[in-house]
Amino acid sequence: MLNQVVLVGRLVRNPEIQTTDTGKKRSSITLAVSRGYKNLDGVYDTDFFDCTLWTGIAENTSEYCKSGDVIGVKGRLQTWICENEDGTKTKKMEIIAEKVTFLSSTKGDKSSENEDINNDGDGREKGNKKKK
Repeated sequence: MLNQVVLVGRLVRNPEIQTTDTGKKRSSITLAVSRGYKNLDGVYDTDFFDCTLWTGIAENTSEYCKSGDVIGVKGRLQTWICENEDGTKTKKMEIIAEKVTFLSSTKGDKSSENEDINNDGDGREKGNKKKK
């Protein structure tokens, strides 16, 4: 069986770090990914994907990236069943990031850095920072 997602897109907003009740760092980001073809109006449609980043991935992405930057995300698709306030149940899908690659940045002197961060999804960082 295989559950793997690879996306390359632009950050919709600046990543922000949250801390869970157990003290784990977490960040939720949204990636805007343009489709590879034009619609009937001659415009490229864009899909928006919610991604969750944990620990080192979340911290580094928050530090080095901002809205509009292009990043690559490799991870897995995960679904949750949530109960709304009115008692109805809905299914939510999100990508749990296992690796994030910073592809382009408009953040001044940081643009020469390429960051590869790996995570096995449980918060243990496996990657490192590479300088070009």
